[in-house]
Amino acid sequence: MRNTTCLLFILVSLTITLKNVHAQGPPIFTDSPYLLGLDGGGIRTFGKYISTGNGQTYSQPLIVPYNVTTNYQIGGVQPFIIQFPDNGSSKSGFGNFTLFGKYSVIQIDGKAKTFRALMKFSQTFSTGASNISVDTNVSQLEFVIGYITTKYGIYGTVGYTFVSNDFPDNLIYNFAFGYPLLPQKYPPFQLNLFIELNGTHTLDIENNLLFVSSGIQIITSSIFLIESGVQIPVVDDRSATKFTYAIGMRYLIF
Repeated sequence: MRNTTCLLFILVSLTITLKNVHAQGPPIFTDSPYLLGLDGGGIRTFGKYISTGNGQTYSQPLIVPYNVTTNYQIGGVQPFIIQFPDNGSSKSGFGNFTLFGKYSVIQIDGKAKTFRALMKFSQTFSTGASNISVDTNVSQLEFVIGYITTKYGIYGTVGYTFVSNDFPDNLIYNFAFGYPLLPQKYPPFQLNLFIELNGTHTLDIENNLLFVSSGIQIITSSIFLIESGVQIPVVDDRSATKFTYAIGMRYLIF
């Protein structure tokens, strides 16, 4: 806990003292209220390594969104999962498939700033391999907001997850603060720092899991970025997760 507190203090101090920043990209672990450009599609993939008390898990999801209109987006998520239990041999396979839709409900633009909000619904189906996936169907409804300027970005998400087969439902909440480290330029080359809080409250059993997350993001062009981040649990009622680490990329197709 002491190391986590020191890490958070250093990162917060760093973001407060940095000056002359202008660019802004989407958060790493928190959803963004931005949709893609009209008739735009995209691809996002990232490797996520999770260390727990029972072993390690590596997940490689492929996320493909597509804008139906300027206000409505649909997409799919297909993960490939490898598990390395402490006791036993490794196992792998495709995880459960997810369909999602986003609808923009608020957009208020000002000079060098914007406030946006959207509703997101996702449905996860129990299509994954039985040896690495949970046999449940999951429905999730989220409200996503963001206030983005050329100097910083503030993002938030609150949602409810409905889980089948008598598993407990979940409340989810996320907060992200983004700070650009380089001046805005064209062609784009941006370096962004993010600090996030990512939490889940499991109903019925009253368990909580809260991560302090930090990450760095490099935008090398208007259609491509790479990013990396680490999540450290500061509240974990089950004492199950040690940390998670993710590295990935996003590519826009128009």
